[in-house]
Amino acid sequence: MMVEKRGLGRGLSALLGEVEETPVTAGAVAGLREVPIELIHRNEKQPRWVFTPEEIDELAASIREKGVLQPILLRAAPDMDGHFEIVAGERRWRASQKAGLHVLPALVRELDDAQVLEIAVIENVQRAALNPIEEAAAYQQLIEVHGRSQAEVADAVGKSRAHVANAVRLLNLPEAARAYVLSGQLTAGHARAILTAADSMALAEEVIAKGLSVRDTEALARRMAQGPAAPKAAPPKPSKDADTQALEVDLSEVLGLAVEVFDRGGAGELRIKYQTLEQLDEVCRRLTRG
Repeated sequence: MMVEKRGLGRGLSALLGEVEETPVTAGAVAGLREVPIELIHRNEKQPRWVFTPEEIDELAASIREKGVLQPILLRAAPDMDGHFEIVAGERRWRASQKAGLHVLPALVRELDDAQVLEIAVIENVQRAALNPIEEAAAYQQLIEVHGRSQAEVADAVGKSRAHVANAVRLLNLPEAARAYVLSGQLTAGHARAILTAADSMALAEEVIAKGLSVRDTEALARRMAQGPAAPKAAPPKPSKDADTQALEVDLSEVLGLAVEVFDRGGAGELRIKYQTLEQLDEVCRRLTRG
């Protein structure tokens, strides 16, 4: 029987709000309850890979003072009878262990693998908790493993289709460059600019070594894509008169760019050739100043 796919774009809070409190009963599979912490296990396919010690310590201190303010979301562990797998709330689970708690408030739901991944992605995206590479990998898993289109993924997580497409593109980076993004040495903006370069790793290492901004990285990627500087323009064709040729030479020297003048009886065209956006900006600045 075909199971209808359920959009989760309304967010995790709306999903949790649909569950009413249920008395704890032996063998119950749904409802709000307190679950022994030793029966809870992380989801190995959780989209978030990196949890810093500092954030866990900070949350553990808060839990010691105020307790766990929001229940975590669980499902029955697929291969461990009586145990549970985390759907959303691994950070709270980790911090609660550090805080010395023995039980956790939890909502238990019946969810398939696709729904588990969608909910985990939604929770982390809403809280801006995912690294760009983690986010990209989660979207890709929804697309490849669970058969979602980019548009369906975008709708589920409340993002634009372009956002999802640009995120997934980051997985085309070399593994070492992806590691730089995971460690925070490169931002998503840097990574997107590096993707356009012929030698992504060389550019990534130069960006890190020089501490370049995203804008500087984009400019450097454009220069690398254009290759060596173009050779000087060939001498003007003999068909142009000496005055026109001299004018072209004078304008080229002033602008530092190749200039061509096409005169047809007092009317014609003036062509200025540029190789980079920076050169175009300079021409515009000169034309508009004063």
